[in-house]
Amino acid sequence: MSMYGRDPWGGPLEISHADSATDDERSRTLHDIDRAALSASSRPLDETQQSWLLAGPGDQGTKKKKYVDLGCLIVSRKIFLWTVGSLAAAAVLAGFVTLIVKTVPRHHRPKPPPDNYTLALHKALMFFNAQRSGPLPKHNNVSWRGNSGMKDGLSDSAVRRNLVGGFYDAGDAIKFNFPSSFAMTMLSWSVIEYNAKYQAAGELAHVKELIKWGSDYILKTFNSSADTIDRIAAQVGQGDTSGGPTPNDHYCWMRPEDIDYPRPVYECHSCSDLAAEMAAALAAASIVFKDSKSYSQKLVHGATTLFKFSRDQRGRYSAGGSDPSHFYNSTSYWDEYVWGGAWMYLATGNSSYLQLATHPTLAKHAGAFWGGPDYGVFSWDNKLTGAQVLLSRLRLFLSPGYPYEEILRTFHNQTGIVMCSYLPIFKTFNRTKGGLIQLNHGRPQPLQYVVNAAFLATVYSDYLDAADTPGWYCGPNFFSTDVLRNFAKTQIDYILGKNPQKMSYVVGFGDRYPKHVHHRGASIPKNGVKYNCKGGWKWRDTHKPNPHTIVGAMVAGPDRHDGFHDVRKNYNYTEPTLAGNAGLVAALVGLSGESNGVDKNTIFSAVPPMSPTPPPPPAPWKP
Repeated sequence: MSMYGRDPWGGPLEISHADSATDDERSRTLHDIDRAALSASSRPLDETQQSWLLAGPGDQGTKKKKYVDLGCLIVSRKIFLWTVGSLAAAAVLAGFVTLIVKTVPRHHRPKPPPDNYTLALHKALMFFNAQRSGPLPKHNNVSWRGNSGMKDGLSDSAVRRNLVGGFYDAGDAIKFNFPSSFAMTMLSWSVIEYNAKYQAAGELAHVKELIKWGSDYILKTFNSSADTIDRIAAQVGQGDTSGGPTPNDHYCWMRPEDIDYPRPVYECHSCSDLAAEMAAALAAASIVFKDSKSYSQKLVHGATTLFKFSRDQRGRYSAGGSDPSHFYNSTSYWDEYVWGGAWMYLATGNSSYLQLATHPTLAKHAGAFWGGPDYGVFSWDNKLTGAQVLLSRLRLFLSPGYPYEEILRTFHNQTGIVMCSYLPIFKTFNRTKGGLIQLNHGRPQPLQYVVNAAFLATVYSDYLDAADTPGWYCGPNFFSTDVLRNFAKTQIDYILGKNPQKMSYVVGFGDRYPKHVHHRGASIPKNGVKYNCKGGWKWRDTHKPNPHTIVGAMVAGPDRHDGFHDVRKNYNYTEPTLAGNAGLVAALVGLSGESNGVDKNTIFSAVPPMSPTPPPPPAPWKP
């Protein structure tokens, strides 16, 4: 019996159990098998099998050791070992370097010191702390101030409304709601545009607290929970002294904490300018506080009620020779309609406000098309220029198109003309020899107008940069945005001390600044003595410096010849105001720190996505 199998070398394998086979036969058989196995007719050997066959004694596996089989790749053992070793050495070296870096003390390059604009910003905001009325917060940081005006509104039998709080306007203790509302609008606008800069300066929480302080007071001046109102508190306190020696906020010279004379409340029933400005203040503040939903909605509701009242009951708040007309007389309410309408649109996204703000008739009444000596002068009385800049922003970034485009393009062009008028090459406004622009044509108290112009120039320059527009045209001449910022810097630098007097007009900034500021609280010592109405006159009339430094107060400023008299009784030189300091704060934050531009989107947070309305079809053709 025989059995055939497969030879591992490829040939046939025969196993025979016949015992009769001789040695020679077995030798011949094996010889035949070997020859068959190695014959060309057998299947070829793979590489491994050949290596086994060809390897000599003691040579087994030498080829295998020269290579490393990585599965998908066979590499030289030398290369493999060299690569692994290199990686291990690199890892050790990296760990060593890391250890050194971790253990060696670090020496970071110190941050550059704050620029003058940032330093002045800290101080300018402190002025608002000194002007607070009502129960002061513990962190107010003005040691010589205390609670005051704690019966405002409640002590007037004709009103009986809680009007405690808010801000005093200037060196007196009157709360003029028209300019103070404008001041709050300006602060809110600056926060919306330069939120990151406030944060970098460490002043964001502070300025928002000031805006809330002012906004909460505005909400007290009318029935803010109602949808319709018929009156607003326009002023608390009295300043007219023409009636004789009657104790009031201008006749008496007392610390606000010691006031014991009556403080009447002036209410108005037709005051479109005041109501529209208050609406603008609350609307702008609602954007500042958009992350606090309930409070923001409360502000929007109040603004809506006020703006409705301003449209329903037409009239100037300071008409008829009233007490406000002697100090903050409003020339018209049309500019407040454009200004307030723009802010209402930004706060609500309701297009009816934009339709109003861009109505050609409204613009005409506001003075957009006829110029005049004060054209381009932005102030507590004239909001047109600010409104035009604000609406130019809308056109630059959102471009709402028809039916708003025509008047928006007009406002945009007029904004460019106003910016041209600020430049020294044009003679629209005179300048002092020291370089201060005379926006109020040489009249007293110039600085409040200068800081507003500096802010508008700065923010418009940043608008153009954000819109990838390198500049604008003044007639045939093209000017870069840097020219606008340089204008703003030269004016603010003048105020901070680069002037012929070598005096900073911001109290507490620099080495030389006014020491006889026209301010009752700062000029009377806090020594436990209560000086009555006339008893404080000695502090008003003394030639000694104020016992208290009212940090950050920007005084009224020099005359048209760069002259300045540091005299307490001359308020045209030495009295600070709330509206003036608000413009200063806005200009300072715009110029402070690195030029990282405006926040493009926050101001539009309530505005829905825009799809321009198609223009109406042309009139049918007639032969």
